[in-house]
Amino acid sequence: MSQQSPLGTATARSGSSFSVDKVTVRFGGLTALDSVSLHVQPGEVLGVIGPNGAGKTTLFNVVCGFLRPDEGVLRWRDRELKGLRPHQLAGLGISRTLQGVGLFAGMTVLENVMTGAGAQAKAGFVSALFGLPRSDRDEATLRDRALAQLERVGAADVAGRYPGSLPYPVQKRVALARALVSEPDLLMLDEPAAGLSNVEMDELGDTIRELSGRMAVMLVEHHMDLVMRVCDRITVLDFGKVISTGTPDEVRNDPAVLAAYLGDENETSGLEA
Repeated sequence: MSQQSPLGTATARSGSSFSVDKVTVRFGGLTALDSVSLHVQPGEVLGVIGPNGAGKTTLFNVVCGFLRPDEGVLRWRDRELKGLRPHQLAGLGISRTLQGVGLFAGMTVLENVMTGAGAQAKAGFVSALFGLPRSDRDEATLRDRALAQLERVGAADVAGRYPGSLPYPVQKRVALARALVSEPDLLMLDEPAAGLSNVEMDELGDTIRELSGRMAVMLVEHHMDLVMRVCDRITVLDFGKVISTGTPDEVRNDPAVLAAYLGDENETSGLEA
């Protein structure tokens, strides 16, 4: 018997929207997310921000299938996601990066990026293992796609190197290329600016805006300057609850947001106009 898709049936990869509807997550007596709702539309960059402990990482883990909510539902392309597992994301048109780069030390940069194609990559590796006739052609196609994404993020020149030999910011670019090789409709970025210089952060912002013309982007980030520059809308969490949603200007001037960030000089400064 074949395993049922998290969506129940296959769907077209166009006009895709994603929503979180009244999601609650509890850890024992602690409520990490309390009836959280948000949505991101095709071609939109949605930022998710909040002070430390606000629930950003928990929300990201729910969306990625690492955690199951106690209440609420996730919807993708107007269908409810059920029993989602992280390895199924690429096949659904969803891709992600994590806070750490998560690259395979024993693979070259190019091979790491190729693994981001999910089921397509696995099929290619299996074909190559057994010497099936299509393996060379399929692997060459996947290799070209991986090289194209490395070129997009400015890392094509390190394709043959191993991740451990690269500076951390370059590893972050490789991780982004791996997330893009599956050509997702929804790209989820978990603190992609961590460890980057101001110049590198500006370059990342340009890349995110360029990507939004092809896909929806959900950005979980604590660097306010980046969030305010690249996001179309922002959802703010505090103690597991949504306290504000709106455009950067609306969020920047929301008294509830200012109160949540009060006392954190580094982050509050990013909220200023």
